[in-house]
Amino acid sequence: MEHLRRAKDEMDRRYAEPLDVPALARTALCSEAHFIRAFKRTYGETPHSYLQRRRIERAAMLLRETDRTVTQIALDVGFTSISWFTTAFKDVMGETPTAYRDRLRGAPPPMVPGCFTMMWTRRAVFRKPEDGSGRTVGP
Repeated sequence: MEHLRRAKDEMDRRYAEPLDVPALARTALCSEAHFIRAFKRTYGETPHSYLQRRRIERAAMLLRETDRTVTQIALDVGFTSISWFTTAFKDVMGETPTAYRDRLRGAPPPMVPGCFTMMWTRRAVFRKPEDGSGRTVGP
């Protein structure tokens, strides 16, 4: 568990930098395949999904609290393509970055800290139960 936490902390600290699974697996002191499986089992999402969501959360804060352009924010949080950023933002937040900013511009600050809001509103990932042999059970 500690080895996974080191990699997760690395993603939290360096979310805006180019990070890849091989480098994160080295941080966690395990193979890439084991790292991906263990991370998903422990945190409920793949390392890529976690990093992408982390970047989107930071971008949402920047959209609410700064006047930077959407393009600049996308680059600041680690995206290299504005179209990929817009697609990923809409998948996580349910609306485009521009619509998100327009809706929240001038609104009073949220009563609940953003980290709690994101934790409770993000899409849940559920694993299917397994039988003793490691095969999933059910449809």
